[in-house]
Amino acid sequence: MTEITNEELPEEESFFDHHELTVDPGQSSIRIDKFITDKLAYATRNKVQQSITSGIVQVNGEVVKANYKIKAGDLITFAMEKSRKETEVVAEDLPLDIRYEDDHLMVVYKPAGMVVHPAHGNWTGTLVNALAYYFKNLPELPGNSGRPGLVHRIDKDTSGLLVIAKSERAMTHLAKQFFDHSISRSYVALVWGEPSDEEGTINVPIGRGVKDRKVMQAYLEGDAGKSAITHWKVIKRLRYVTLLSCELETGRTHQIRAHMKYIGHPLFNDAMYGGDQIRKGTQYSKYKSYIQNCFQILPRQALHAKSLGFIHPISGEELYFEGEIPEDMLTVIEKWENYVKFEK
Repeated sequence: MTEITNEELPEEESFFDHHELTVDPGQSSIRIDKFITDKLAYATRNKVQQSITSGIVQVNGEVVKANYKIKAGDLITFAMEKSRKETEVVAEDLPLDIRYEDDHLMVVYKPAGMVVHPAHGNWTGTLVNALAYYFKNLPELPGNSGRPGLVHRIDKDTSGLLVIAKSERAMTHLAKQFFDHSISRSYVALVWGEPSDEEGTINVPIGRGVKDRKVMQAYLEGDAGKSAITHWKVIKRLRYVTLLSCELETGRTHQIRAHMKYIGHPLFNDAMYGGDQIRKGTQYSKYKSYIQNCFQILPRQALHAKSLGFIHPISGEELYFEGEIPEDMLTVIEKWENYVKFEK
């Protein structure tokens, strides 16, 4: 058996392991759901069958049923929710901005500065800690594993909307929508400079940097990067900066941030990607003071996950949500609008 698990997973796929299994010549012909369950220590038969029903499991590129009998040489590809750590997430009474909730999922608005899930250096104060506290008071729901299901994430210093699955069935269906890139997501970004066109598409693979693994970079040759596609459109030109709408076709880690740097328009005050320096404008001390004031008002990258659209995993209804641009980013945008008027 050959197995390839995730190396550097896309942003929305970061809570799922991707697997590739090749059936050995000596393997007996058994049902595919049993075969996968036997191969993965943390996979339950029920979870595997849900993945098969949702079309996430494929054999030789084709969707199959749970009773499919595997054959020698079959190439099986699928995504499975990662096994959870033994350590329990600490429930914390933190404010939650819930924009929608039913028995199967919820949509929350995450403020800038809040980490999505516990990790090294951020074991408390995260969105998951807040969700753990909120969910402990809910009645038991079918398929609810006792903690909220994260299907995707956004960066700590990016504000905006996230969908949370409340059952394994909802998580499986939402995961497939992300896997198929059928979920619609739009961001608002303030970037340095003015693009020459009114809209465009950046189709450039990105991957972990060679010198700094925390930074994503563009890879034009070879297989170091993974496919990444960002569609952007100008909302408003503000002389030395531009307000953009960005739609993700894929969802790689730091995708918009890395892509904007690649085309020479890093996000305003994005320290990791060079946006915390004056990239456009004059050398006058008054202008430098103005920029520093903007940086103080908006001490983070100017990026907001504004909208989220998907198919409800149970009802099949099309859902669409929009989250308002937060005050810090709005204030800086208004300052640039006033700056342009004053300079005319």
